[in-house]
Amino acid sequence: MCRVLFLLSALFSATTLFSAPKREMRGVWIATVSNIDWPSNKGNVEAQKKEMLRMLDSLAANHINTVIFQARPCSDAFYQSDIEPWSAYLTGEQGKSPSPFYDPLSFLIEEAHKRCMEVHVWINPYRLSNTENTKGIVNDHIFRKKPYLVKKYGGKYILDPGRKETMDYLLSVVCDIVKRYDLDAVHLDDYFYPYKVAGSEFPDDATFHKENRGVNDKEDWRRNNVDLIVKQLHDTIKGLKPWVDFGISPFGVWRNRKDDHRGSATNASCTNYDELYADVLKWMEHGWIDYVAPQLYWEIGKEVADYEVLASWWSEYSFGRNLYIGLYASGLEVNKGKPWKKPNELVRQLRYNRTCSEVNGAIYYSAKYFLKNVQGLEDSLRADFYKYPALVPERKGEALPSSPAPTDVELEEVGNSTWLTWNSEQEEAGSRISYYVVYAFEGKKVGDMTDPSNIIAVTAEHRLNLSRLKNLNGNKYVLVVTSVNRYRKESDSSKSVLWRR
Repeated sequence: MCRVLFLLSALFSATTLFSAPKREMRGVWIATVSNIDWPSNKGNVEAQKKEMLRMLDSLAANHINTVIFQARPCSDAFYQSDIEPWSAYLTGEQGKSPSPFYDPLSFLIEEAHKRCMEVHVWINPYRLSNTENTKGIVNDHIFRKKPYLVKKYGGKYILDPGRKETMDYLLSVVCDIVKRYDLDAVHLDDYFYPYKVAGSEFPDDATFHKENRGVNDKEDWRRNNVDLIVKQLHDTIKGLKPWVDFGISPFGVWRNRKDDHRGSATNASCTNYDELYADVLKWMEHGWIDYVAPQLYWEIGKEVADYEVLASWWSEYSFGRNLYIGLYASGLEVNKGKPWKKPNELVRQLRYNRTCSEVNGAIYYSAKYFLKNVQGLEDSLRADFYKYPALVPERKGEALPSSPAPTDVELEEVGNSTWLTWNSEQEEAGSRISYYVVYAFEGKKVGDMTDPSNIIAVTAEHRLNLSRLKNLNGNKYVLVVTSVNRYRKESDSSKSVLWRR
């Protein structure tokens, strides 16, 4: 269906076919491992805060509505934890707390929510170190406390995914984060079992013989190990805060069609199912994850893994879950292949995504390159694809608690400014309000509330200074306000008010 619609684009205007949806994931990964995106200054708290605020302001200016923040890169913490030590990527020394003290995750969540942006806390479940060098690992790190859970492979150290004790430990970490932080989602990336190293087998024979749970095939057992932790993480998160999403960003190819009739028409040398032991389709089919964000970091037309083929395949096998495509913003600078030179490859991919009804948005890797405006990517987003705000998509397939409509909407003159003000009923827990959406319709009646061009503001405040708005050229507008709760459920509209400029 995606390809058919794409071919039809020649017959219709871009405005008609590629009109922006009101609900769309617009996310950016903020990678902290090796300080890829943040912080650029280890140990300097004020510099770190200023850098993060600049990043959030720039993302908000591009109508980005979600940040995916790597809070646990190597079984360490970018947040205050009694389970794992402070990350060396934050302070320069593992186990050393920020001075003067602050909690980066708490700081980020507070500032992002002020800007009506969601925070998805990104953790790597198994990684212990990114190199063979372990000198900087402190005594209260799981690497030192429980060395029998540690496996060395490919020049790195990871937790043994087959051990029940590993699963219990991961659950304790995630449970701690979800309980204590006002996050919007827990997010895992593609690192389950490690990517295979030629001529080397992952050293888990002893674990297989001791803890195989009656599964006699080792590869099936490995997949079952990952299935178990995904299912348990889902149940743990939903048991604590059912409004918090659980999302996974897997490698872009599940299986090749030559190996499975459900596989994609690709010839990838690596697949989720066969190499990483991640049966993503099973997780979606069983409802163990709320969204999937496959990393489609290849160009349109790539012989072994064509972007269009994969975007269409994931659309076909999304099983009613939210589907967000992982886009390779870094590739616009680091990929030297011809397709990644001008014109912008990501713009072509975004245009194709808009033809796929099951694609609910995109997440960009990573923040540093996204904000460099390589090949004018930000210019294209602000002028076209992300010209108007978008709300994060609702979770699919569930009856969600409603959000109360704002009340007492009125205009108020303060000095030389006109303010729109309102009140609201604050609900408990997940039904409480996250932000408000203000709509303006030129004329005397309420218009199309599904059209994002009618949104003039998304705000966490209870008022809006209308005098500061620059994009309204008419003389008479009807204004209404809605609320959006933690489940992303938008309320009915408030009573309307007429505003004469």
